[in-house]
Amino acid sequence: MQAKLTLVGAGPGDAELITLKGIKALQKADVVLYDALANQSLLAYVSENAILLNVGKRKGQHSYAQFEINEMIVEYAFKFGHVVRLKGGDPFVFGRGYEELEYARALGIETEVIPGVSSSVGVAGVNQIPVTHRDIARSFWVVTGHTSDGLLPNDLKLAAQSSATVVILMGMSKLDEIAAIFCENGKKETPIAIIQHGTTQKQNSVFGQIKDIQTKVNQTGISNPAVIIIGEVVSLHPEYVEAYVERLVIE
Repeated sequence: MQAKLTLVGAGPGDAELITLKGIKALQKADVVLYDALANQSLLAYVSENAILLNVGKRKGQHSYAQFEINEMIVEYAFKFGHVVRLKGGDPFVFGRGYEELEYARALGIETEVIPGVSSSVGVAGVNQIPVTHRDIARSFWVVTGHTSDGLLPNDLKLAAQSSATVVILMGMSKLDEIAAIFCENGKKETPIAIIQHGTTQKQNSVFGQIKDIQTKVNQTGISNPAVIIIGEVVSLHPEYVEAYVERLVIE
């Protein structure tokens, strides 16, 4: 029996956005440790003899600490063989996937990574918002909404100074601070979209500008898990056009 860890990206929410290679890994797994943000309908591909364990982490609801997950991966790999770690989005985009891979590899466990569609681009794409556009956005930033000590990353201040599209993950609790940074850089009228449960049937979204987005969020009740997209590319979406272009015509 060969101990092995495979990190599998489950995609942003829609079960059909997992890769074929990811499905094949699930079919061959002896153990599956899955996250809260991974669509649990994917577990239907797993053998009935496999061990399934939810180790998901949401804000304020951690089933297991990261060090416990690392140890579980190793324990189950040596005991049962092939462990698949099913993670929402892509394992290496704010998924702490490398920490798990490094821990297992250091103890002699074979490792493999199967990338997934990251919510940072997948949610925007499904909603027909291009993160790049040759005329208005030639690059994009993907930034976490908080560091390990709960603060906004300094990179966000740099991103706010650029003309790039800025995609923020796990940032809803810091939305007012994020808006303030963009306002300080003269971008209070920059388009912004917030999409909750993107790519799933529970998807909810709100479109606005930096200066009014907090009010709109308060009115709609949108919260985590959500993707924040800031930049001129948001203005290409019909809901933004309807909300702001028609207002300009009236004025």
